[in-house]
Amino acid sequence: MRSALLSDRRRVILGATALSAAALAPVLLSKAALATPQAAAELLQKLVKGTPRQGRIRLQSPEIADNGNSVPLTVTVESPMTASDHVTAIHVVADGNPAPGVLSVKLGPENGRAEISVRIRLAASERVIAVAEMADGSLWTASREITVTVGGCGAG
Repeated sequence: MRSALLSDRRRVILGATALSAAALAPVLLSKAALATPQAAAELLQKLVKGTPRQGRIRLQSPEIADNGNSVPLTVTVESPMTASDHVTAIHVVADGNPAPGVLSVKLGPENGRAEISVRIRLAASERVIAVAEMADGSLWTASREITVTVGGCGAG
């Protein structure tokens, strides 16, 4: 009797697990579908007004990341960081992540140096793009391809 009861409980639990997985599948698949370079470009258009020019930004990261869960990234912007000439914001997006926005940071002349270092998550091998907003309204950009051997955003 006891083993029959345990067997029934297992069937109920397995059935509930299967239903939960089936219900979540469309949500998970739709998130992965959002991971496009176009989504990253659209996000950047919302974050900054205008067309960024190449230059003034240096991205440092490994060309090959063994694990997408923790990829080191340093963004440096050439700027004297004075009251009249400084970086006001740095935005970073990844064009293959389910949610392309990686980070946005506000800066001012009191920062003294326009440099940020972070560890980011990348879903797969993809392009990381940084845009710097300057006090004079100009926009600068740089990008870098990073090859990921093991994904970090729920992808493999």
